[in-house]
Amino acid sequence: MQSPAMDSSEVKPGKPPLMSMPEIPRVLPFVVFLGIGAMAGKAFAGSEYWLYAVKTFAAGALLWLWRKRIPEMRWAYSVEGVVVGVAIAALWLGLTGVIPSLGRTWDLIREATGGPAAPAPKAVEAWNPLNHFQGQPLLGWAFVMIRVLGRSLVVPALEEVFYRSFMYRYIVKPEFESVAHGTFHLVAFLVTSAFFGLSHTDHWVQGVICGMAYQWLVLRKGRLGDAMLAHAVTNLIISGYVIVTGRWEFS
Repeated sequence: MQSPAMDSSEVKPGKPPLMSMPEIPRVLPFVVFLGIGAMAGKAFAGSEYWLYAVKTFAAGALLWLWRKRIPEMRWAYSVEGVVVGVAIAALWLGLTGVIPSLGRTWDLIREATGGPAAPAPKAVEAWNPLNHFQGQPLLGWAFVMIRVLGRSLVVPALEEVFYRSFMYRYIVKPEFESVAHGTFHLVAFLVTSAFFGLSHTDHWVQGVICGMAYQWLVLRKGRLGDAMLAHAVTNLIISGYVIVTGRWEFS
């Protein structure tokens, strides 16, 4: 006895293969960048410089490979983008040293609420390839240029795609590709800005304000490119300030 033929309208499509999911090209480059960065300074002396180059090229290559799957990743010029980029750079530089790091802030809060006295902040060696490779100045400057290009081209695309395009819209609706970039959602706005800011533990207040400013650009323009531009301008100004003044703690 034959079973009745299944109505084609009842056939439910299966889930797409993992690598074809729209989350992958927006999340995996960010995860790769963070994962490689987590090993910096731990593999061998000076590994932080080599691994910065590796993670920059790896994440950049993935973004380039998947560029057609990330249609929102398109640079765009606007006066607002430039102004926001300059303003955030000034804020970032101006508040550094004024507001304690996130870890130090928690220590001070515990002390103020009757906990143990906050330990003195530990000195952290600045990222300075010119100092580390004193006997190889060309190599030192090569790492400086990789840092500048990475922060000004790869990082803006990487982080804006992850935070302002993927995370923000995913909070609004898991089927995030159907959410227009100009859609305002208070919870998504606050959560995304907080995550972005708190990921910059030494500059968390500037980071939260920065996240809000970049997201405002996306909402105002209805596209990601202006935030990418602002992010690039901010990082380029800070990089130039570091090179000119030798304040490598900002690197």
